[in-house]
Amino acid sequence: MAADSARELAQLRDSRIAGLVAREGCTKPAEVPWSARSFPVLSALAPVMTSPEGEITYPGDPMCLYAALSVPVDSALRSARLGVGKDTPFSDLCPDWGKPPTKSRRLTAEHGLPSQRATGGTSDATVFDPRVWDEEARAELRAEVRRHRPKVFLVSTVSPGHRYALEMARIVKREMPDCLVVFGGRHMDETMTYSPAKRSVLLEYSSTLQAIDDRRAEAVVDFCVSGEGHFALDLLMKAIALAMDLDRTRAEVTEVVRVLKLLGAAGIRTPGNSLVCALDATTVHAFPIAGEKIDLGELPSPYQGFAIRSRFPVFPLPDGTPARTAHMTVSNACPYHCDFCSESALVVGRLKRFRGSAAETALERICEYVSYGAQAVFFDDSIFWTGSFPLMREFCELLRSARTVAGPEKLPERCRRWITEEGDWERLRNLQFGCQVTADLLTTLHKEQEVRDVLTALRDAGCTYLYMGIESMSTDVMQHVHKNIRRITEFPWKAKVRTALERIRDAGIPVGSSVLFGLEGETRETIEETVYEVGQLVDDGLIVLASPNILTYHPATKITRAHDMHDKLDYHSPDIDNRPPYIFFEEAFPGVVSRRLTEDDIWFIHEETAKRWGAIRNSAEPDVRRMEQAGTA
Repeated sequence: MAADSARELAQLRDSRIAGLVAREGCTKPAEVPWSARSFPVLSALAPVMTSPEGEITYPGDPMCLYAALSVPVDSALRSARLGVGKDTPFSDLCPDWGKPPTKSRRLTAEHGLPSQRATGGTSDATVFDPRVWDEEARAELRAEVRRHRPKVFLVSTVSPGHRYALEMARIVKREMPDCLVVFGGRHMDETMTYSPAKRSVLLEYSSTLQAIDDRRAEAVVDFCVSGEGHFALDLLMKAIALAMDLDRTRAEVTEVVRVLKLLGAAGIRTPGNSLVCALDATTVHAFPIAGEKIDLGELPSPYQGFAIRSRFPVFPLPDGTPARTAHMTVSNACPYHCDFCSESALVVGRLKRFRGSAAETALERICEYVSYGAQAVFFDDSIFWTGSFPLMREFCELLRSARTVAGPEKLPERCRRWITEEGDWERLRNLQFGCQVTADLLTTLHKEQEVRDVLTALRDAGCTYLYMGIESMSTDVMQHVHKNIRRITEFPWKAKVRTALERIRDAGIPVGSSVLFGLEGETRETIEETVYEVGQLVDDGLIVLASPNILTYHPATKITRAHDMHDKLDYHSPDIDNRPPYIFFEEAFPGVVSRRLTEDDIWFIHEETAKRWGAIRNSAEPDVRRMEQAGTA
């Protein structure tokens, strides 16, 4: 049966290639021009804010989207180079992600994606990334759709952005009824899974497909992808290309489903564990994928097709302007099991990180980003190298050595292919980086000297910023939080936090922090305690940034079920009255924030943190005036 399906798949590809060659009047596939086989696509990151008045911390480049697109973009770029043929990733029609930015464009890319409208023809121009969802963003999306006329619209969304993702899909469908809409991102991961034992798809109340089935949301989404979706999305895009008529006008969901079934029956194997669901009228077709394990270090670079645009003020250049900052991860989840966190390995499914020569692979990736113009790198991992001191030390020694060798010709071979110009070498020598740590990691989990040695290694390798989740300074609250691993009576959480921060200060590394209000056990008294104690850390110069946050329920977390909110989360209604004080906090909306907080509590948190923490309360927005003066904005 597999052999029959393989022959059918080969015949389909042969007939389509022949049809494309004949239509263009060519004598062989290699003569078919790119313009005759490419079809437009548009991707977007759903925002989580509706007002620019809030305390929104600019999250940098849309890395969850770039990472998800890394394999499909790589396949399309290779297909564009190789041309039409059975041995290319896309044998005939191919999505057009544009060309990767040239080096000169990478080195002059501006902060934020709205400015990219002038970079037509590059992959950057295929990404729509509003950070606030308002009338201006709606109008801009309509304009982008009319300009691109996409055949496929892909959206990455977290739960708080899901309602806006649905509205984006509605706008696209009204402008382009035949455009296929694909949803992915953390919200899909948390709300749509496959049970091998039950041989069925499990949907949370707030999932896209369940909301559509219940008629709480319009049927404006055609496909949903969850799990380790890098290769699954690539498979879906290939199925769409094979299902699309050669005039590139449309691909019907029914035909895409047929091709997906054919690819599976023909023995096409896809790496990773993921799930693709297709919504065809009222029928959901599920395609669970259980392939070989993915090595994150072997995935194509997320920045291959996109410029590095983010600039973080925590990485200042000599002239005071913020450094061009690349995002990087060497793992996919957090090893801790905090009940409120959607980054936990319990929620993500399994903990993965760079394998094999992990530190060497990470160093090469850094050199790649430096060649793209990075002056700083922030590791978005929940905990740097998942908290492994041996890996931290190995990586830091490799990076320190690379930054201090006599010249670029002395770099490891894997790095020399990227560091080819004097500017590259200068950026590598002066590279700054930052990462995330925890209080327990720097206190109770290791001996003091080991901690100090690792902090010294970080500093010597170029680490100029650490970020630590304090969450709360109340012992009553932190007794419920898993990252507070070693619960020692004579060494309470607030003492751990202060000790960890003092050790970091002794190493000469600035620290930013986040605080999360609304955890189990939270009361007005614990709120006041945390505001005061964090203020003391500010007064003592132990932290340079403090970010107050409100607990928002994520569908798959334990605390959501413990608070009986899993079947009440409204992440689909478009007309939620998002008002002060909720708009002052990212991801906070009425009805989905902690039941341990009243609206008065949220007002209190907003006002008291502003008074007590002062100017260091979170703001990672670039100083635009200073950038303009320096000619970089």
